[in-house]
Amino acid sequence: MDGCTRNVGGLRIGIPGFAAQFAGVGISSGDFAKLQQRVAGGRSPTTPQGKAEVAAVDNLPVVRVVLGVDPSLRGTGWGVLRAGTPQPTVLAQGTIACPQRWERSRCLAFIAQTLTDALRTYPAELCAVEGLFHARNLRTALIMGEARGAALSAVAATGIPVYEIAPRRVKLAVVGFGGAQKLAVAMMVQRLTNLAELPAPDAADALALALTYLQEAGRFSRLGRGIMRV
Repeated sequence: MDGCTRNVGGLRIGIPGFAAQFAGVGISSGDFAKLQQRVAGGRSPTTPQGKAEVAAVDNLPVVRVVLGVDPSLRGTGWGVLRAGTPQPTVLAQGTIACPQRWERSRCLAFIAQTLTDALRTYPAELCAVEGLFHARNLRTALIMGEARGAALSAVAATGIPVYEIAPRRVKLAVVGFGGAQKLAVAMMVQRLTNLAELPAPDAADALALALTYLQEAGRFSRLGRGIMRV
Protein backbone atom coordinates (compact mmCIF):
# COMPACT_ATOMS: atom_id res chain seq x y z
CA MET A 1 0.00 0.00 0.00
CA ASP A 2 2.90 2.35 0.72
CA GLY A 3 3.63 4.32 -2.42
CA CYS A 4 0.09 4.64 -3.85
CA THR A 5 -2.79 7.04 -3.31
CA ARG A 6 -6.37 6.06 -2.50
CA ASN A 7 -9.49 7.70 -1.16
CA VAL A 8 -10.65 5.87 1.95
CA GLY A 9 -13.87 7.06 3.50
CA GLY A 10 -13.34 10.50 1.97
CA LEU A 11 -9.75 10.67 3.23
CA ARG A 12 -6.65 10.30 1.08
CA ILE A 13 -5.19 7.74 3.46
CA GLY A 14 -2.85 5.81 1.18
CA ILE A 15 -0.44 8.63 0.40
CA PRO A 16 3.18 7.79 -0.45
CA GLY A 17 5.23 7.04 2.62
CA PHE A 18 2.22 7.10 4.95
CA ALA A 19 2.50 3.46 6.01
CA ALA A 20 6.23 3.95 6.50
CA GLN A 21 5.54 6.87 8.84
CA PHE A 22 3.33 4.70 11.00
CA ALA A 23 5.84 1.84 10.98
CA GLY A 24 8.05 4.11 13.06
CA VAL A 25 5.38 4.73 15.68
CA GLY A 26 4.36 1.19 16.57
CA ILE A 27 2.06 0.10 13.74
CA SER A 28 2.77 -2.86 11.49
CA SER A 29 1.57 -3.20 7.88
CA GLY A 30 -1.24 -5.45 9.11
CA ASP A 31 -2.35 -2.92 11.68
CA PHE A 32 -2.16 -0.20 9.00
CA ALA A 33 -4.55 -2.21 6.83
CA LYS A 34 -6.98 -2.44 9.74
CA LEU A 35 -6.63 1.31 10.24
CA GLN A 36 -7.68 1.91 6.61
CA GLN A 37 -10.70 -0.34 7.04
CA ARG A 38 -11.62 1.54 10.21
CA VAL A 39 -11.46 4.95 8.51
CA ALA A 40 -13.43 3.58 5.57
CA GLY A 41 -16.28 2.70 7.93
CA GLY A 42 -15.74 -1.03 7.84
CA ARG A 43 -16.98 -3.48 10.42
CA SER A 44 -15.40 -3.65 13.84
CA PRO A 45 -12.70 -6.27 14.37
CA THR A 46 -14.16 -9.60 15.38
CA THR A 47 -13.19 -12.20 17.90
CA PRO A 48 -12.19 -15.73 16.85
CA GLN A 49 -15.78 -16.74 17.53
CA GLY A 50 -16.94 -14.21 14.96
CA LYS A 51 -18.62 -11.92 17.47
CA ALA A 52 -18.19 -8.17 17.26
CA GLU A 53 -15.43 -6.89 19.54
CA VAL A 54 -17.71 -4.15 20.91
CA ALA A 55 -20.30 -5.77 23.15
CA ALA A 56 -23.46 -3.66 23.47
CA VAL A 57 -24.77 -3.50 27.02
CA ASP A 58 -26.87 -0.34 27.18
CA ASN A 59 -28.04 2.65 25.15
CA LEU A 60 -25.36 5.24 24.44
CA PRO A 61 -26.65 8.83 24.00
CA VAL A 62 -26.11 10.25 20.54
CA VAL A 63 -25.00 13.89 20.86
CA ARG A 64 -23.47 16.50 18.58
CA VAL A 65 -20.92 18.26 20.80
CA VAL A 66 -18.52 16.34 23.06
CA LEU A 67 -15.79 17.54 25.42
CA GLY A 68 -12.81 15.19 25.69
CA VAL A 69 -10.58 15.38 28.77
CA ASP A 70 -7.25 13.64 29.39
CA PRO A 71 -6.44 14.50 33.04
CA SER A 72 -2.92 15.14 34.29
CA LEU A 73 -1.63 17.40 37.03
CA ARG A 74 0.91 19.24 34.87
CA GLY A 75 -0.70 18.88 31.44
CA THR A 76 -4.43 18.15 31.21
CA GLY A 77 -5.51 17.88 27.60
CA TRP A 78 -8.97 19.00 26.52
CA GLY A 79 -10.84 19.39 23.26
CA VAL A 80 -14.36 20.12 22.09
CA LEU A 81 -15.58 18.28 19.01
CA ARG A 82 -18.78 18.81 17.04
CA ALA A 83 -20.18 15.97 14.96
CA GLY A 84 -20.65 16.63 11.27
CA THR A 85 -20.12 15.38 7.75
CA PRO A 86 -17.86 14.56 6.11
CA GLN A 87 -15.71 15.14 9.20
CA PRO A 88 -16.24 16.32 12.78
CA THR A 89 -15.13 19.86 13.59
CA VAL A 90 -12.74 20.85 16.34
CA LEU A 91 -14.34 23.82 18.11
CA ALA A 92 -11.49 24.30 20.59
CA GLN A 93 -8.57 22.41 22.07
CA GLY A 94 -5.70 22.97 24.43
CA THR A 95 -3.43 21.80 27.21
CA ILE A 96 -3.83 23.06 30.77
CA ALA A 97 -0.13 23.47 31.54
CA CYS A 98 0.88 23.92 35.17
CA PRO A 99 4.53 24.85 35.92
CA GLN A 100 6.55 22.60 38.20
CA ARG A 101 6.88 25.43 40.73
CA TRP A 102 3.12 25.48 41.31
CA GLU A 103 1.73 23.70 44.35
CA ARG A 104 -0.64 20.84 43.60
CA SER A 105 -3.57 22.77 45.04
CA ARG A 106 -2.96 25.63 42.61
CA CYS A 107 -2.78 23.20 39.69
CA LEU A 108 -6.06 21.54 40.69
CA ALA A 109 -7.83 24.90 40.95
CA PHE A 110 -6.46 25.94 37.55
CA ILE A 111 -7.62 22.69 35.92
CA ALA A 112 -11.13 23.10 37.30
CA GLN A 113 -11.37 26.79 36.36
CA THR A 114 -10.06 26.27 32.82
CA LEU A 115 -12.54 23.50 32.08
CA THR A 116 -15.36 25.53 33.59
CA ASP A 117 -14.47 28.45 31.32
CA ALA A 118 -14.17 26.15 28.30
CA LEU A 119 -17.63 24.68 28.88
CA ARG A 120 -19.08 28.14 29.32
CA THR A 121 -17.65 29.21 25.96
CA TYR A 122 -18.24 25.91 24.14
CA PRO A 123 -21.28 24.23 25.73
CA ALA A 124 -20.88 20.47 25.32
CA GLU A 125 -23.65 17.93 25.71
CA LEU A 126 -21.40 15.22 27.13
CA CYS A 127 -17.88 14.66 28.41
CA ALA A 128 -15.60 11.74 27.52
CA VAL A 129 -12.72 11.20 29.93
CA GLU A 130 -9.89 8.67 29.84
CA GLY A 131 -10.52 5.61 31.99
CA LEU A 132 -8.43 4.80 35.05
CA PHE A 133 -4.98 3.38 34.52
CA HIS A 134 -2.86 1.05 36.63
CA ALA A 135 0.04 2.95 38.23
CA ARG A 136 2.87 1.08 39.92
CA ASN A 137 3.81 4.14 41.96
CA LEU A 138 1.26 4.97 44.67
CA ARG A 139 2.21 8.65 44.78
CA THR A 140 1.73 8.96 41.01
CA ALA A 141 -1.66 7.29 41.26
CA LEU A 142 -2.76 9.66 44.00
CA ILE A 143 -1.65 12.75 42.07
CA MET A 144 -3.36 11.55 38.90
CA GLY A 145 -6.47 10.84 40.92
CA GLU A 146 -6.46 14.39 42.24
CA ALA A 147 -6.19 15.84 38.74
CA ARG A 148 -8.93 13.56 37.50
CA GLY A 149 -11.14 14.59 40.43
CA ALA A 150 -10.60 18.29 39.75
CA ALA A 151 -11.54 17.83 36.10
CA LEU A 152 -14.59 15.68 36.80
CA SER A 153 -15.92 18.00 39.48
CA ALA A 154 -15.76 20.97 37.10
CA VAL A 155 -17.57 19.04 34.38
CA ALA A 156 -20.13 17.52 36.73
CA ALA A 157 -21.00 21.00 38.03
CA THR A 158 -22.43 21.84 34.60
CA GLY A 159 -24.80 18.89 34.76
CA ILE A 160 -23.66 17.10 31.59
CA PRO A 161 -23.12 13.32 31.70
CA VAL A 162 -19.58 11.96 31.90
CA TYR A 163 -18.41 8.75 30.24
CA GLU A 164 -15.01 7.18 30.67
CA ILE A 165 -13.35 5.29 27.84
CA ALA A 166 -10.56 2.77 28.25
CA PRO A 167 -7.28 3.93 26.66
CA ARG A 168 -7.07 0.81 24.49
CA ARG A 169 -10.60 1.39 23.24
CA VAL A 170 -9.61 4.90 22.14
CA LYS A 171 -6.57 3.67 20.22
CA LEU A 172 -8.59 0.94 18.53
CA ALA A 173 -11.28 3.42 17.50
CA VAL A 174 -8.96 6.12 16.19
CA VAL A 175 -5.88 4.26 14.96
CA GLY A 176 -7.15 0.69 14.63
CA PHE A 177 -4.42 -0.67 16.92
CA GLY A 178 -4.77 -0.86 20.71
CA GLY A 179 -1.04 -0.49 21.31
CA ALA A 180 -0.52 2.61 19.16
CA GLN A 181 1.87 5.28 20.40
CA LYS A 182 0.88 8.90 21.09
CA LEU A 183 2.28 10.21 17.81
CA ALA A 184 0.15 7.77 15.83
CA VAL A 185 -2.94 8.91 17.74
CA ALA A 186 -2.14 12.57 17.11
CA MET A 187 -1.57 11.97 13.40
CA MET A 188 -4.90 10.20 12.98
CA VAL A 189 -6.74 12.83 15.02
CA GLN A 190 -5.30 15.50 12.75
CA ARG A 191 -6.36 13.57 9.65
CA LEU A 192 -9.84 12.62 10.88
CA THR A 193 -10.66 16.17 12.00
CA ASN A 194 -8.85 17.98 9.17
CA LEU A 195 -6.71 20.05 11.52
CA ALA A 196 -4.16 22.26 9.82
CA GLU A 197 -1.45 21.35 12.34
CA LEU A 198 -0.62 18.32 14.44
CA PRO A 199 -2.24 18.79 17.86
CA ALA A 200 -0.12 18.71 21.01
CA PRO A 201 0.04 15.21 22.55
CA ASP A 202 -2.28 15.82 25.52
CA ALA A 203 -4.80 17.79 23.45
CA ALA A 204 -4.67 15.07 20.79
CA ASP A 205 -5.51 12.43 23.39
CA ALA A 206 -8.47 14.51 24.55
CA LEU A 207 -9.74 14.97 21.00
CA ALA A 208 -9.30 11.22 20.43
CA LEU A 209 -11.59 10.57 23.40
CA ALA A 210 -14.28 12.84 21.97
CA LEU A 211 -13.82 11.35 18.52
CA THR A 212 -14.11 7.82 19.88
CA TYR A 213 -17.37 8.62 21.63
CA LEU A 214 -18.87 10.19 18.51
CA GLN A 215 -17.76 7.22 16.40
CA GLU A 216 -19.06 4.58 18.78
CA ALA A 217 -22.37 6.32 19.47
CA GLY A 218 -22.96 7.02 15.79
CA ARG A 219 -22.00 3.57 14.58
CA PHE A 220 -23.63 1.35 17.17
CA SER A 221 -26.01 3.67 19.08
CA ARG A 222 -25.26 1.43 22.04
CA LEU A 223 -22.77 1.45 24.88
CA GLY A 224 -19.70 -0.53 23.85
CA ARG A 225 -17.21 -2.45 25.94
CA GLY A 226 -14.58 -0.10 27.31
CA ILE A 227 -17.05 2.81 27.66
CA MET A 228 -18.98 3.37 30.87
CA ARG A 229 -20.78 6.22 32.57
CA VAL A 230 -19.02 7.80 35.53
